[in-house]
Amino acid sequence: MLSKVLLFAVGLILLIKGGDWFVDGATGIARRFHLPEILIGATVVSIGTTLPEVMVSATSALSGHGEIAYGNAIGSIICNTALIAAITVAIRPGKVDKSTLKVPVSFFFVAAVIYAAVAYTMGYFSRLFGVTMLLLFVIYMIVTVNQMKKNPQDSVEDSVEEPVQEASLGKNILLLVIGAAVIAVGADLLVDNGTLLAQAIGVPESVIAITLVALGTSLPELVTAITSLAKGHGALSLGNVIGANIFNMVLVCGISVTLAPFSIPVSSIIMGMNSSLVLDVPVMFLVMLLLTIPALLRGKLSRVQGILLLLIYAIFCCIQFTL
Repeated sequence: MLSKVLLFAVGLILLIKGGDWFVDGATGIARRFHLPEILIGATVVSIGTTLPEVMVSATSALSGHGEIAYGNAIGSIICNTALIAAITVAIRPGKVDKSTLKVPVSFFFVAAVIYAAVAYTMGYFSRLFGVTMLLLFVIYMIVTVNQMKKNPQDSVEDSVEEPVQEASLGKNILLLVIGAAVIAVGADLLVDNGTLLAQAIGVPESVIAITLVALGTSLPELVTAITSLAKGHGALSLGNVIGANIFNMVLVCGISVTLAPFSIPVSSIIMGMNSSLVLDVPVMFLVMLLLTIPALLRGKLSRVQGILLLLIYAIFCCIQFTL
């Protein structure tokens, strides 16, 4: 048992470090070719911080563990919103630019409604669904990049990353390749040992995925949020979280389902229905609504929001382990 726990922890560490190297290498390449800073942030960095979720879910789906692929995507969205964003909002609430939130929030809920419709009516994610999610990802990237190019004043000028020294093209490519490889190894360790731990302690794989695995793969977003907070950019983490949630919905789900379609796992039953459809999906919508709607209506975040979201997350995790 101890070896499984240690290997699970090693997998988490490799995911975090690999993601860090991947982002550094990709950002360095983008800068060397003089791509706009905002374009780097909207594409390379955002995808890079979501890469652990992509690798874990894809690896899980291909190895026949659809429960982890399913739980990781939903769990990461809930964790990003009700834990990571909630911490920054509870500690340092602030104003937000409503205009910059409209597009990402709209895309998230469009994708989430499609996801929920398929989940509740079919209970099975087909390859066509996966391709549809990936198409939404492409459309979102095109719309976002075009919007940022037309409205550079809406972009984030102060990056949460410290300025990096100019590195050679070869070093950046090496960082990119090594980062991707380390993430792949970390994902394998996380999935394999997470599955074994779930079996050993009698906890369903979907519960492990929606709590522990989701928290582990969301650590890059947590680091970004803490860095933002330390630099006085508390509201910046809101955009990062929403962006990561979109990628979890359309990219993580899209890739894993396209590679290996799977049915929604049934870990337990609530009121005669799959507990995931009664608890997980509704909580995902609830926390995103609580985070985004007040921000869109009032243009600011409140400490009450953060505290309420943290309370919801604590209750959610407690329920998961008692079902």
